[in-house]
Amino acid sequence: MCSQKWPSVCSIKWILLFCLCFGLLLSWFAIKGNRCHPNIAMPYTLHRILYDKPDIFKPRRIDVLSITPWLAPIVWNGTFNRDILNAQFHQREVRIGLTVFAIKKYVIFIKKFIESAEKFFMVGHKVNYYVFTDRVNEISNFTLAEGRHMVILEVPAYERWQDVTMRRMEMIRDFSIKQFVNDVDYLACVDVDMEFLDDVGVEILSKVFGALHPGFFSHTRREFTYERRPQSKAYIPFEAGDFYYAGGYFGGVVEEVVKLTNYCHHAMLADKQQNIEALWHDESYLNKYFLLYKPTKILSPEYIWNNYYGSPASIQTKRFLGVNKKYEEVRF
Repeated sequence: MCSQKWPSVCSIKWILLFCLCFGLLLSWFAIKGNRCHPNIAMPYTLHRILYDKPDIFKPRRIDVLSITPWLAPIVWNGTFNRDILNAQFHQREVRIGLTVFAIKKYVIFIKKFIESAEKFFMVGHKVNYYVFTDRVNEISNFTLAEGRHMVILEVPAYERWQDVTMRRMEMIRDFSIKQFVNDVDYLACVDVDMEFLDDVGVEILSKVFGALHPGFFSHTRREFTYERRPQSKAYIPFEAGDFYYAGGYFGGVVEEVVKLTNYCHHAMLADKQQNIEALWHDESYLNKYFLLYKPTKILSPEYIWNNYYGSPASIQTKRFLGVNKKYEEVRF
């Protein structure tokens, strides 16, 4: 029995117990109504997207390989639904960085590159263009869509174009560590003497990705132009290799790009001490890296095409195309 001064305390205990039970009951109804596990948070509003149910007996492409033996997808036209992907990446509010090198005469390509990227690259997403150049004053002002920015990074020029292409691994690594990792979630590192002709979106994004070289995607291992000298850090024997990757298109989450570029840079330095320059410079080291550390996604040659290779039936669209030029006029 409660004394005269205790009734209020007992009442409070009963009220608290009632509130606890009532709260638990409401939570149970909410969980049952949402049909989700009580420990799963739902921070985003999911919008309904209507699309055909995937049919496991009807693959969207049967004329090309669309998945590797290590279960990495190979991205071809018709193998993905961009609406679904955009919805997923918009929920995460991803930020994408795009790096290019406009060194010496290659600065002439930046205008067409940026203007075409504004039409076709990651439309509707937040993008930072990182332009490495030794000619800051020759970079024009561009009108960019909301959420998109250009960052000019002044870097030294080297005497030979081969040195520029090899040293870009070091530059991307260094700026990734001190800047890019704070700015963006993903990096795509591409050549500047290109233009976008069709949509390139979040379908390319993955932990680490590369692109099939347009000149070798249908060739045998022995036809790949890997570095074949055993003395080189880029060495790949004739009986090894999965694909031949283009040096002008790779990327991933910033931390993985740091690992890739750091590996290639140190391999180049080791070869340089032995007076070795790999056959295709940074591309040779990139291929060695992807042999040892498999990419989690591979882009088809649609993403780095050159009309020099014609128009094979498997290439249904040319998303990113090399600009016509005379190499003797722009190389140094």
